[in-house]
Amino acid sequence: MPPVYPHRAARGTAPALRQWQQEALDLYVDRAPRDFLAVATPGAGKTTFALRVAKMLVDSGEITRLYVVAPTEHLKQQWADAAARIGLAIDPNFRNADGRHGREFIGVAVTYAQVANKPALHRNKTEAGRTLVVLDEIHHGGDALSWGEGIREAFTPAARRLALTGTPFRSDTAPIPFVDYVEDAEGVRRSRADYSYGYGPALKDRVVRPVVFMAYSGNMRWRTSSGEEMEAQLGGAATKDITQQAWRTALNPEGEWIPAVLAAAHKRLLKVRDRVADAGGLVIASDHETARAYAAQLEALTGQRTTVVLSDDSEASQRIEDFSADGSQLWMVAVRMVSEGVDVPRLCVGVYATSTSTPLFFAQAVGRFVRRRNANEVASVFLPSVPVLMGLANELEEERDHALDVPRSAQDEEGEIPEEDLLEAANREERASEELEKGSFAALESQASFDKVLFDGDEFGLGGAVGSEEEMDFLGIPGLLEPEQVSTLLKQHQADQLRRRPTGQAAETHSQDVVDHRQLKTLRNELNKSVSAYAAKTGMHQGTVHNRLRDACGGPAVGQASKQQLEARVKKLQNWFVGRS
Repeated sequence: MPPVYPHRAARGTAPALRQWQQEALDLYVDRAPRDFLAVATPGAGKTTFALRVAKMLVDSGEITRLYVVAPTEHLKQQWADAAARIGLAIDPNFRNADGRHGREFIGVAVTYAQVANKPALHRNKTEAGRTLVVLDEIHHGGDALSWGEGIREAFTPAARRLALTGTPFRSDTAPIPFVDYVEDAEGVRRSRADYSYGYGPALKDRVVRPVVFMAYSGNMRWRTSSGEEMEAQLGGAATKDITQQAWRTALNPEGEWIPAVLAAAHKRLLKVRDRVADAGGLVIASDHETARAYAAQLEALTGQRTTVVLSDDSEASQRIEDFSADGSQLWMVAVRMVSEGVDVPRLCVGVYATSTSTPLFFAQAVGRFVRRRNANEVASVFLPSVPVLMGLANELEEERDHALDVPRSAQDEEGEIPEEDLLEAANREERASEELEKGSFAALESQASFDKVLFDGDEFGLGGAVGSEEEMDFLGIPGLLEPEQVSTLLKQHQADQLRRRPTGQAAETHSQDVVDHRQLKTLRNELNKSVSAYAAKTGMHQGTVHNRLRDACGGPAVGQASKQQLEARVKKLQNWFVGRS
């Protein structure tokens, strides 16, 4: 028979929990487990759930010491503040050199890196009392071998361990400590959560905000490390290298793409502030230099100083707190610091201005904007129109478990990576991007155009120039809407844009709608394979071959080319193979 905790007997005296938190707490009480993994979407309230468990165990006398392990220094402070509000004093300023924490504290908040640095110290502290360890964002146990080994050594003696995450796990072969794995029908061991609460159910329960993704494309031109000048449409059909270089060109602060997107995002923020007076915006940048450049552009745009948060800034945590509290401040620019766990509930508009493309990072970045307050606020995230981000945006409601033993060579017949290996593929792509940084790459020119809107797995909009009526339809949607209202309004704008199109364009659109998409896909694959073969034969870059074909045959990038244009390029390339022009 499970123990009866004071918390459970007098539950009505505590602040009401959300339904998922109550269900998870009831499950925890019934099982009284040593290890428990709760997976809940960012913004759902994992901290509240974990601290309710902690308070219950402290009040019952079952534990006498509390450890919180978090990814960053700022989150240590955040946990300590939240714990203090329910009467639990934990020290976020504890350093390994201190050895002991003060008697006025029941425990400490530390980082994974801090534990990995001196696991024996933390093991001794764990053994000194009946300890509950809360492992916040437990997926970080797989960030580095030393981190996983550190928390295993330090917290194996703990009386209770409560693991939390709001992020898809990595798909690698290193098991994360204190996570339960079960073999599926294919022989792959997958993590098993004790309780899961995804973005989809949270949206239906009105626990998180609806997120509208505003995707921007445009023409990019750059010079490669070998001195070749390249040109491509952002988001057009291209190799991963071409896509990554076009993406990098778009994010260059000296081009036209990023200023245009920042201006569009600011228009959206002002529209939201019509109804949500303290709404704020966040730009997530790739590095310190571009972050400062983006901040300067926002300051010129808004006439207001922009908060800049950098990972090596000793005042980063204070800057985040000040921005969170001051509703008059419009924009914050950060490099990774605000991508995970940081609670700034007034963030309503975001710009994803980084080339990091792992599902882990993307989910946590979007998680900064979904935390719902009392009002029916709509979150808007602006991002480059590239396939990997479009896929992640459309799959926001999907959940992935941490998978072990996944064959690295597994691919389907079209050469695409299976779903269970998407995380590792994205990690490889990010590493390739880092290698690209070492070359003498030069962004030459970038132009922005509105592409489409993504919401709830659907796509809306017919594209258009920056500042066009088509773009403004979507930038101007109200800042307070329920999810069903968002979907209805987006569909209405789509229908209005179709009606506004001139007769000739409407006929062209209808004609394109009935084109056999399978035939187009086959032609694109044939063209890409032929280009790859010709590049290998001549030593040219594949992007250069594509550009020369466009010069010779005319028409847009591969992704926008018609059946006739694709056929003409395939024929032209066949002529080049045999030496004919």
